[in-house]
Amino acid sequence: QLQLVESGGGLVQPGGSLKLSCAASGSTLRSYAIAWFRQAPGREREGISCISTRSVATDYVDSLKGRFITSRDTANNTVYLQMNNLKPEDTGAYYCAARGPPYLPVCTDGTSVVRYNFWGLGTQITVSS
Repeated sequence: QLQLVESGGGLVQPGGSLKLSCAASGSTLRSYAIAWFRQAPGREREGISCISTRSVATDYVDSLKGRFITSRDTANNTVYLQMNNLKPEDTGAYYCAARGPPYLPVCTDGTSVVRYNFWGLGTQITVSS
């Protein structure tokens, strides 16, 4: 059974950077598409981006493109989210999620964010001066 654990969250000043890790165990991530989600206080959870089994990234939010970068380290069975130039509105809980067997490991169905069948418990990011 695939398990995901996020780490790297904390308090950072506006304009600063953080790098989140999503460490997997129980199965190889080679068979899964991995996505990052976030939920700001009082807001619905939203998808940030997804990295495919071919290590190709899909950005779900155009406004974060180029500022939030997802990468995959296959050897360490870990996915990362590099967050740069952080803003107060980036504050919230961040989650990684995986989509794979019995579902196709794809990041998009061509029209919307796909459903994910494995989730981590999240890590908190607070951007404040």
